[in-house]
Order: sequence, then structure tokens, then C-alpha cells
Amino acid sequence: MRMAYRVVAYLIAAAVVVQAAAIAFALFGLAKWVSDGATANESRLEHATFTGHSGFDIHAVNGQMIIPVLAILLLIFAFFAHVRRGVLWGGLILLLVVVQVLLGYVSFLVPGLGALHAINALAIFVLAVVAARADAVPRQSSTPAMPSGADRTSA
Repeated sequence: MRMAYRVVAYLIAAAVVVQAAAIAFALFGLAKWVSDGATANESRLEHATFTGHSGFDIHAVNGQMIIPVLAILLLIFAFFAHVRRGVLWGGLILLLVVVQVLLGYVSFLVPGLGALHAINALAIFVLAVVAARADAVPRQSSTPAMPSGADRTSA
């Protein structure tokens, strides 16, 4: 179960990278399309076939369905994997994913919140990597440490 927890955490981090790549692809494609003389409005964009148009779809499906499902799975696995602080990381990631989806919708009404959407995405990425590596950190050994001034060789 620990391996499943770790894999899902890394999948969340990878999905955030896909999110960034997809939206960049979409926006640069849209910018080129407009600079080539096209006009952009909501009805035109629904039927447009500019380079990068699929980036919007990838960003939407990944962000509204795939990442939330992965975040729920991570939290479920955390209860059984017994990873140090695993439930904490899983819960925080799920909370940030919920906030991320809400920011995605609200940013269309208040575009300035789009910056928080990007910052929150970075937080999700970092926490997902921390969660994946939580069990990789060596635990303190119960063996007493040798004094720093002690001779390590036997004469």
C-alpha cells in the first residue's frame, strides 16, 4: 500500500506539470491564431481549430476530473499505507485541489484570482512530491551515536 500511496502522489505531481504544459500550449496557440488575423470570442472559440485548442480541453479534464480523483485516492491510501504524516499530506493535497477547482471557476469572474490559481498549483506540486518522499526520509535509529571525539579505530 505504501507503493500505491507513493505512485499516486507522484502521479499528482506529474498531472500538475501536464496542467501547466496544456494551458501554455493552449494560450500560445490562441495568441498565434489571433496574431494571424483571427478574432476570438466565446462562440468562435467553441468551434475553432487553432493550434493549442486541445490544450484547453486537456487542462479542463485533467483539472476537473483526473487530479481530484487522484487526490481522493491518495487520502484513502494514506489511511492504509501508514506513511509518516501520510494522512496529513493527503488531506492537505485534497484541500488544495478543491480550492484549485474553485479558483479555476471563480477566476473567470475575477481574473486577478488566476494568479492564486497558478500559485496554488505550485503548492499542490510541492506537497505531492513531499508526500511521495515522506517515507523515503530515513528514520532516527535507536542506536546511540558515537561521541564526536571518540577514536574510531582500535589501536
